[in-house]
Amino acid sequence: MSSQKGNVARSRPQKHQNTFSFKNDKFDKSVLTKKINAKLHDGVCQHCKEVLEWRVKYSKYKPLSKPKKCVKCLQKTVKDSYHIICRPCACELEVCAKCGKKEDIVIPFNKEPERTENGENDQSSHRRNCKRNDESDDDSDFTGDLDDTAAHPTVN
Repeated sequence: MSSQKGNVARSRPQKHQNTFSFKNDKFDKSVLTKKINAKLHDGVCQHCKEVLEWRVKYSKYKPLSKPKKCVKCLQKTVKDSYHIICRPCACELEVCAKCGKKEDIVIPFNKEPERTENGENDQSSHRRNCKRNDESDDDSDFTGDLDDTAAHPTVN
């Protein structure tokens, strides 16, 4: 029996061997799964980062539906799952946002305020902004040409 006290030696090998590893997006192709897989776990220590990555890898990670209360400032500002400290408090105190211990932070928080988690949206919005800037530059050149013609009227 495996529950016998002191019986730790096994007499046979493992009965079922896994032939392939688990893939969390094999059957679940939802937007939420893609978002979770793309999430960057920043502001946490090495141990907490590994725990969060394990949760993502085996489809155990559940995102928050509404913000939680921070244990330091007591405001509802914690927007990351499994975290207990909000980003500003964790940055200020230089502690892990998940466990609250003063350990080495693997990936520090970005100094920018709340960014979206999808890198594609950031790039596409950046491209759109660049295009708008280019168009506005073209428009300013065009208006400049009009101003030049208005300054030198032609007489018929």
